[in-house]
Amino acid sequence: MKEREYQICNRCIMDTTDPEIVFDEKGNCNHCNDAQERAKTMWFPNEEGERKLKAIAEEIKRTQKNKEYDCIIGLSGGVDSSYLAYKVVQLGLRPLVIHIDCGWNSELAVKNVENIVKKLNLDLHTHVVDWQEMKDLQLAYFKANVANQDVPQDHAIFAALYSYAVKNRIKYVFNGGNFATESILPKSWGYINLDYKSLKSIHKSFGTRKLKKYPHVTFFKQYIYFPYIRKMTIVRPLNLMLYNKDEAIEIMKKELDWKYYGGKHHESRFTKFFQAYYLPHKFGYDKRRAHISSLIVSKQITRDEAIEEMNKEIYPNDSHQEDMEYVAKKLGISFKEFQSIINMPNKSYKDYGNNKKLYELGFKIRDKFFG
Repeated sequence: MKEREYQICNRCIMDTTDPEIVFDEKGNCNHCNDAQERAKTMWFPNEEGERKLKAIAEEIKRTQKNKEYDCIIGLSGGVDSSYLAYKVVQLGLRPLVIHIDCGWNSELAVKNVENIVKKLNLDLHTHVVDWQEMKDLQLAYFKANVANQDVPQDHAIFAALYSYAVKNRIKYVFNGGNFATESILPKSWGYINLDYKSLKSIHKSFGTRKLKKYPHVTFFKQYIYFPYIRKMTIVRPLNLMLYNKDEAIEIMKKELDWKYYGGKHHESRFTKFFQAYYLPHKFGYDKRRAHISSLIVSKQITRDEAIEEMNKEIYPNDSHQEDMEYVAKKLGISFKEFQSIINMPNKSYKDYGNNKKLYELGFKIRDKFFG
């Protein structure tokens, strides 16, 4: 098969490292074209967004006034979730804050979480995921040689958060996901992190212990139990305001003694290694390209500034080895064995069991009947 000629978008910086990217006659890619279209219905960085958010907050206060907590948020110590906590308190809401510790927290992330809950006078519950199970699952994912190594942590975080919402009878789950910094992410670079069938299949193939305590969520819970039986509502406030990442950082530094850790999701040393080394060197996917392209779409950075940012080395002079050795040691294997696993042929989530067809059907039904 003839190798595709390299091409980069004329508007953002997405390129043919996404094998499924498509360019129009102007040289603009499907990612930023789609993002600009979606912005019309999901992103309101204006007075309309303020009105929508105020209405949501007032509805929550009215209907949940007799409860100890009127909403719940997950707090990692990163930019999005930290700023979300700050804005939720400004709205006059009473959130229960959940921090899910998957075993990879940096000291800086922990300190950020501590400062935030102290400064904002919030109740914090930390859920520590069983490390032996998490370690076994993560090692299984590496042995599976798939791109989406972030699934074991992401799945546990969302599953645990939803579980605490149910346990505490909290209807409103506030989510830091947002259009301004996350409007672009190629589907070819990963897979659905909440597909429990996919997770179980990979663990069955390479895991060595049962996942008895690992938080998980099934397709039924996601699309039937939570929204229709428990009446759970997901709220993304950052889509209803002018959310500028740099401005948010400066506000949190001043108001919350918050400290930046150097990159999107780099509050986790594992995630830093995964995104900054594993993905680019093993699969050719550099998530910075998608993150920065999202900032171009939301006009927080110019294309020239984006290209300059991409030229910066996160791991100059093979400095990735320190983090790689750290990850290997935490997973209980030698550096040499870890290297040999990473050097094995790449695989796809499609090589293992998954619920992709079921999800696609669910998405079609959702889009047809609920918009």
